[in-house]
Amino acid sequence: MHSQLKIVYWKGERFWLGKFVDHPEIMSQGETIAELEENLRDAYREMLLEDVPPEFRVKDIAL
Repeated sequence: MHSQLKIVYWKGERFWLGKFVDHPEIMSQGETIAELEENLRDAYREMLLEDVPPEFRVKDIAL
């Protein structure tokens, strides 16, 4: 099943820029709108930690 999320996007000086409406902290860019969309998909997957194996560990770190 594929879910859909809305993005807001605009043309910058060199690249198309965009972010998810419901997750504005996830932002990306691309030379084309298609590349922007793919980059946003990748960024969303990373934020969801989809590529983390089942044997993961969690640790707090100071900033």
